[in-house]
Amino acid sequence: MDIHNIFLQAHRGFAYLILLLIAVFVIALIAAFAGNSGKITKFLKKTTLFTMIFFHIQFLVGIVMLFLTSGFMNTINEIGMGGLMKNADLRFTYIEHPFSMLIAAILMTIVNRKVKSSEKITSAIIILSALALALFFFALPFSKLFG
Repeated sequence: MDIHNIFLQAHRGFAYLILLLIAVFVIALIAAFAGNSGKITKFLKKTTLFTMIFFHIQFLVGIVMLFLTSGFMNTINEIGMGGLMKNADLRFTYIEHPFSMLIAAILMTIVNRKVKSSEKITSAIIILSALALALFFFALPFSKLFG
């Protein structure tokens, strides 16, 4: 098995795990918001932390795949950046997916920080969580993951 397939399988496996963590995170967020009149629970703090950690691990595995194991630089050398931007599939794979996931990881880091330092759920936590999850789901290649 070559290095690209090892990283690809790890990236795919972490994606399934992150989907599970996101479901638990959303349930914990809703439960804390509705059930405890907005009080942040230990369970929410832990799920936020683990979701953030796995976002970061997934991003790092993806960056290694992008620069060390895939043909990103070969693609740039062959068709140029203009050609890359004109091709929707290549643009999604090499530009939109990595940058959306980077921003989602950064937003989850901010959410984790706010959850750790707050006693009650604020609108900022809800909005930043929604933005992070929206970017994650925008950039998730569902057809490659489930197809």
